[in-house]
Amino acid sequence: MAKSTQSGSGDRAGMASLSPFELKDELIKAAGGGAVERPANLSMLNAGRGNPNFLATIPRHGFWQLGLFAMRESERSFAYMPEGVGGFPMREGLEERFEIFARENKGVPGISFLLGAVSYVRDQLGLNAGDFLYEMCEGILGSNYPVPDRMLKLSEQIVAQYLRREMIGKHPFVGDFDVFAVEGGTAAMTYIFNTLRENFLISAGDTIALGTPIFTPYIEIPRLNDYKLNVVNLEADVANGWQFSKQELDKLRDPKVKAFFLVNPSNPPSVKMDTKSLEYIAEIVKERPDLIILTDDVYGTFADDFVSLFALCPQNTILVYSYSKYFGATGWRLGAIATHRENVLDKQLAALSKEKRAQLHTRYESITTEPDKLKFIDRLVADSRTVALNHTAGLSTPQQVQMALFSLFSLMDTPDAYKNALKRLIRSRKQALYREIGIAPEVKDENEVDYYAILDMEYLGERRHGRELVDWILENTEASEMLFRLAKEARVVLLPGRGFGTQHPSGRVSLANLNESDYVQIGRAIRKLMDEYIERYNKATGKKSGTAK
Repeated sequence: MAKSTQSGSGDRAGMASLSPFELKDELIKAAGGGAVERPANLSMLNAGRGNPNFLATIPRHGFWQLGLFAMRESERSFAYMPEGVGGFPMREGLEERFEIFARENKGVPGISFLLGAVSYVRDQLGLNAGDFLYEMCEGILGSNYPVPDRMLKLSEQIVAQYLRREMIGKHPFVGDFDVFAVEGGTAAMTYIFNTLRENFLISAGDTIALGTPIFTPYIEIPRLNDYKLNVVNLEADVANGWQFSKQELDKLRDPKVKAFFLVNPSNPPSVKMDTKSLEYIAEIVKERPDLIILTDDVYGTFADDFVSLFALCPQNTILVYSYSKYFGATGWRLGAIATHRENVLDKQLAALSKEKRAQLHTRYESITTEPDKLKFIDRLVADSRTVALNHTAGLSTPQQVQMALFSLFSLMDTPDAYKNALKRLIRSRKQALYREIGIAPEVKDENEVDYYAILDMEYLGERRHGRELVDWILENTEASEMLFRLAKEARVVLLPGRGFGTQHPSGRVSLANLNESDYVQIGRAIRKLMDEYIERYNKATGKKSGTAK
């Protein structure tokens, strides 16, 4: 039977290869253009992108007040030259001058946070408060190159404490780890893939494993000519609460699999890996001590009692974290890479052949007198600036200051007021969406994070309407038809789940970037569209079993 083209989009075969983020642009065009006239006040609801519409205000207030204090210090060092020339802050007496500044601005938003941050750094972290203020003032002025280039000294310690709290929690963890501040999670991915290749830890023709569904670039990058990697997918099952079965995880036992990349909590199902799976992977790692793991844990801060794979397999795992979602800071481009100080990456570098070690000696000899001893994480720093520009490497210092302030805000928020407020916000949006679609709420799964919702047409459609209707729709529609119809007829934009490696036709809904009333409208639009397919099914088959409930 010929498939329908009711979407009005014509032949979409050419779009099948598009990334979901590029296809989103086509959906936006469908939502905003075409020959059909639309009321001027009918706005587009773009739930396709994960950029949140909330943000952390307190540490931002602190950032701006710190900037004013740093400017005062800069002008003070050059005796207030009227031509607008300032200088570096002076370390001597800085704490006392900050206390005066805070008293003068008592009650101004951000001041009490900064006072609390200085106290926390001194009393809880055991760092020198004056050194902290000096690093923050010099950093926020951006008047020096980042030194050390991997990350400012005290900022690294603060961010490490934040990662310990949010990614490791109460789980036993032996040893310390290094942190590299980077331009968001996307830069982290790019740097890691590149340095693994440049250092012969992965090569063309090698096999890696991906935990799917997964953020699309993890699917796309290995295919590029730069890498040409073979990929084994470990598929999480919607019917199993988006968890990996032991059978899927056992694929990691194959010695051909050099690395395992995953996003946890997952994107787009937004479900954290359960304890059983984490422990099972840790057992596999004991058999596969050579296995490299990359875990991208950007959504971990939205989960209840989150524990990263980095906590269970620290010596084998590269941790990637981004501040973008939790703090509403996608425009800041703040991310971090962490590696244990005793890790499999450095061991594999030391075990490379004489010829490969000689090549790498030549690659890094311009930046260190002992290139053979250069740690993997410091090779990331050098490679991020093509080695030759290593002396100018590092995330901009104002960005590092905001990262440190975000981290302190979370560390100081001991009742988790901010975290719990965000959880309530996104979960109420999910309830509104599902209620309007007509999907009966299930018992809350403790592993659900709810930053996104993946609307799996086969799983949810079969649960609500029966398998026969679902099979008829799959046979009579193009995979993207529903998404284009939602865009064109209801001006609702979702992303295709298939682009993230889901096995069934589906749509990803971000629950972070619109208001609750918008999700009510999206739910109603989806239900209306589904009812139309049911009506077509009934008319075509003469059956009534698919009637909406």
